[in-house]
Amino acid sequence: MTTVAPPSSDTVIRQASRADLLDVFGIEKEVFDQPWPYSAFERQVGTPAFLVSETGGPVAVNGEITGYIVADTIPNHRQPLGHVKDIAVRPDSRGEGIGAALLRRSLSALAGQGVRSVKLEVRQSNEPAMNLYEKHGFEYLRTLPQYYSDGEDAYVLVANLEDRDAF
Repeated sequence: MTTVAPPSSDTVIRQASRADLLDVFGIEKEVFDQPWPYSAFERQVGTPAFLVSETGGPVAVNGEITGYIVADTIPNHRQPLGHVKDIAVRPDSRGEGIGAALLRRSLSALAGQGVRSVKLEVRQSNEPAMNLYEKHGFEYLRTLPQYYSDGEDAYVLVANLEDRDAF
């Protein structure tokens, strides 16, 4: 099993702000063939689990956004269900532990909202993402046939946040 080092000490994970949206959207378009629209990110501003990674350290002014994650909660009987909707790291910043750090902080934010389990959808061909999710306790639940507009299937993965060590 390959271990990825945590992000460098000059990388900060923080809640996304409106000022980050152009950078987030730029990464989205660079990384995904079918990017979310800008308005989808606008609607997520202010949610506790919409986070960005920024280089430059805690006192950075106009640091560089290197990645982001969007997660929220879905009503589910008495207990909210967490949903990781989108995560991306700039291609030139991959392999630095940024995706793992974003995912850990997002899961922690969801747990702080009373979430006990989290789901996500991932392309069946996206092995790097599936490896990341597996390392964070996600397990296969089911396949969604032709989930993506290009016809590729998605795997639904779930993670139980109860009885876990601190994120």
